Amino acid sequence: MNTSSAPQMIEYANKSLDYTPHDTRWLPGTAKLAVTGVSPSGKGVLSIHELVRDGTKDLFHDLSFRSSGIKCASFGASRLGDGHLAMGCFDGSLSICDVNVATSDANKSDLFGVKAHEGIINALDGVGGTTCSYGAPELVTGGKDGCVKVWDQRTTKPVVTLKPDESSSARDCWTVAFGDSYNNEERSILAGFDNGDVKLFDLRTSKIVWETNVENGVTSVQFDRQDIQKNKVVVTTLESQFKCFDMQVQHPTDGFAFTSERAHRSTVWLSKFLPQNRDIFLTGGGNGGLNIYKYHYPQTRVGKHVQDGAAIGIAGSVELLNSRVISTQPVTSFDWSPDRQGLCCLSSMDQTFRIFVVTKLEKH
Repeated sequence: MNTSSAPQMIEYANKSLDYTPHDTRWLPGTAKLAVTGVSPSGKGVLSIHELVRDGTKDLFHDLSFRSSGIKCASFGASRLGDGHLAMGCFDGSLSICDVNVATSDANKSDLFGVKAHEGIINALDGVGGTTCSYGAPELVTGGKDGCVKVWDQRTTKPVVTLKPDESSSARDCWTVAFGDSYNNEERSILAGFDNGDVKLFDLRTSKIVWETNVENGVTSVQFDRQDIQKNKVVVTTLESQFKCFDMQVQHPTDGFAFTSERAHRSTVWLSKFLPQNRDIFLTGGGNGGLNIYKYHYPQTRVGKHVQDGAAIGIAGSVELLNSRVISTQPVTSFDWSPDRQGLCCLSSMDQTFRIFVVTKLEKH
């Protein structure tokens, strides 16, 4: 790792919180961010902050914004300027609020609400908004009940439901992500489960097109970009490991090629691709650390299987660009700004949210 040209992680601001944060999200097109979590009384908390010259300014803070703690949130299905924040709660409820209205009158901010899962909603992702304009705005949720559901806010019924087999015990779905949405017809969902299962579901054909097991509980999954044909995916797990899958070629029996790396010497809780450069991604660990990696493609991404002669993918390699421990507690959420390269926000279990600026990314 050459530190002279490596990206530098500089803390711009930090703020101690009177609740436990679970998610942080930039509001696209603005200098505002939303922080969600759970209060000491078990209520759902929403805070809105704005980036200013000398740190952050509090715009809204409600320790009982929801009757149950808020586990996950996303602006992914919100059009530019709308500020529609989707939230998944500990009691299994899914709701959408207008954060622009909430700052003036929280009682009038609710746009959508439904009982989505039996038990906690562990993960939530959105598509069709600012970062991906193809197709209708949709949400996907994954819950403790083992179900993965796709939602359109124009109806209170899920448009797609993936349920575990009746004969098997349901495994917690810990993470979900949209991708492969490169036109108005194509769209896929990736889901990760506590037993290490990873499943890819094609929404157009309504079929599971690929599944594998990565041996440890899956803490996060993410496509490098939502609005292109599936290219690569990072899957992070318990036991200090993540895998990067090359999704260009799927072999009938061996599936997708991948490279595996160990990181943080603890659980790798999350991964986030840089919106402005899909070959750079960051991981957050249980040791309170952040690692920045760059993915290098091989000279050729397609080879021939030695046994059946079918096309098979060839995985690239990952290079650690820099790492930094920023907290004594696990990093629970992270979000890159979609508008400013290198600007990011994150939260950790020490009840603090931080804003960082990562420099020199353009050199990689």
